[in-house]
Amino acid sequence: MSLTTHKPRRFRLQRSELAVPATSPHFFAKAAASEADVIFLDLEDAVAPEQKVNARSRAIAALNEVDWRRKTVAVRVNGLDTPWAFRDLCEVAQHCPRLDMFMLPKVGTPFDVQFVDALLGQIERETGRTDPFGLEILIETALGMSNVEQIAASCERLEAMIFGIGDYSISMQTGEVVFGTPNARYSILTAADPQGTRARHWNDQWHFALARMTNACRAYGLRAIDGPFVDFADTDGYRACAGRAATLGLEGKWAIHPSQVALANEIFSPSAEQITWAERLLEAMNEATAQGRGAASLDGKMIDMAHLKVAEIIQRKREAIAAGRAT
Repeated sequence: MSLTTHKPRRFRLQRSELAVPATSPHFFAKAAASEADVIFLDLEDAVAPEQKVNARSRAIAALNEVDWRRKTVAVRVNGLDTPWAFRDLCEVAQHCPRLDMFMLPKVGTPFDVQFVDALLGQIERETGRTDPFGLEILIETALGMSNVEQIAASCERLEAMIFGIGDYSISMQTGEVVFGTPNARYSILTAADPQGTRARHWNDQWHFALARMTNACRAYGLRAIDGPFVDFADTDGYRACAGRAATLGLEGKWAIHPSQVALANEIFSPSAEQITWAERLLEAMNEATAQGRGAASLDGKMIDMAHLKVAEIIQRKREAIAAGRAT
């Protein structure tokens, strides 16, 4: 036990998370055959109120009938402030042993997570489930963001946080209509140059929220996942936003269209250069360790135990990707 760090929760490869409306069964088999690391069947935003009960039944049937291979499969239930959340959680948990994770939207306080944790624990005991359901949550309100550190520490079942940019922008009243894309209004003008020209300097209006959520995740051993980019025809825009998220330390991104899966998998996978560097570094550090040294030189630069941790993370992700491709 460490007094200064928290052990990472359960490891799952989550480079891409494909959204599938539970009311669209013709997409289920295609999703299962896709290259997405995680698939979630959506009972919330993608389902009209009059279809909520029907969507729940379709999701339960799909979880029991479709061959999901070794994919991680989740269900996004309706929020705890809706009439459908309780039955979503109870019926899916009771009847779907194949399910890996629940996704809880609009989490605002630690109690939201603790309530669901307790409820799922009761159902697991009743049904004899020995592998606890995982829980991933959406941080998509101002309240949730203001409590994000306490939420991250709320229970052991919690595995991941997702930045829900759509509802977060609504909560913050930013006026966005194309969720996930940059906004030209969030910019300033530079001072005029000698010719009187002023350049527009773009800023990232979501940097604070993403960075704060990711820091909370890393502090408490959770995975941090970026949310949707709704302009699925803009592959360059998706790639840029995913690259920004990866650089901040997030592990993956939603795909709201199948075409976005390959982009997310590419960007959140170690590059060929990173893999080669990790292999060479591990070799150099193993040699140094055998000689009783804690540091070595690689390409004219000093490397030490901190670099070794980076290389081990790259290797672990590489091995998980290879294992997934073998199925």
